[in-house]
Amino acid sequence: MKINLHRPTIYPHVCLTRIEHLSVKSNGETILNDVNLQIRCGELTAIVGRNGAGKTTFLKALLDEIPHSGTIEYEHGTSPGGIKIKARRKPTFGYVPQKLSIAQGSPVSVADLVQSCVTNYPVWLPRRKKDTERTRQILSMTKAEHLSEKRACDLSGGEIQRVMLALALNPLPDILILDEPVSGVDRNGLKDFYDLVSKLRHDYDITILLVSHDLDLVAEHADKVVLIDRGIAAEGTPADVYSDEKFIETFGKIQI
Repeated sequence: MKINLHRPTIYPHVCLTRIEHLSVKSNGETILNDVNLQIRCGELTAIVGRNGAGKTTFLKALLDEIPHSGTIEYEHGTSPGGIKIKARRKPTFGYVPQKLSIAQGSPVSVADLVQSCVTNYPVWLPRRKKDTERTRQILSMTKAEHLSEKRACDLSGGEIQRVMLALALNPLPDILILDEPVSGVDRNGLKDFYDLVSKLRHDYDITILLVSHDLDLVAEHADKVVLIDRGIAAEGTPADVYSDEKFIETFGKIQI
């Protein structure tokens, strides 16, 4: 059995997300104001900012989970004649949250967890060969197949994030959102996770949006950095943004 990681050819994957004049208001207060941004596939875009600056609000607006003004358009690229092709559907999103809470002592294995997410077959029944192979292939996308029989509650922070990332890639999304996905992960786990995410954008040509406070690793791996402070305060390469006065006011000088 082989998992199809490719999107149907009738719907080529989203290669450009165009955000124009995006604003969010709540109870008369402006939470996010006039965001204009272009996000390209095959790139890792890092969203940074102080707590309460609007990073989570931006993600929720992008996911259409909260009311907002402005426009968000998705383009599939260009036709052979050079005409831009706008999406006929909303993009497929993959999402990795900050953490996954699993009760200590739970007997649920990683394989059980994966199978419960991708099949309706009861996990307490004997495993079917096709489900075992599907689980292996899903976990192999993030080199986590060796974790299959471990109890999920026994995984380290870095290991559980690999499993969650593998699930977020099934089916293969147009846009992968990582919302501070390595909270509580040790330094070695952080480096491994960023290396893995960096490789994914090239392997699958997907758009990756990463909200992070790990500014040194962002500088090493991100193609673009966006500083949010109720709007876009700065954007560009890590070197450009990290030398921006507004960034330095927020985080101080970061050596890259």
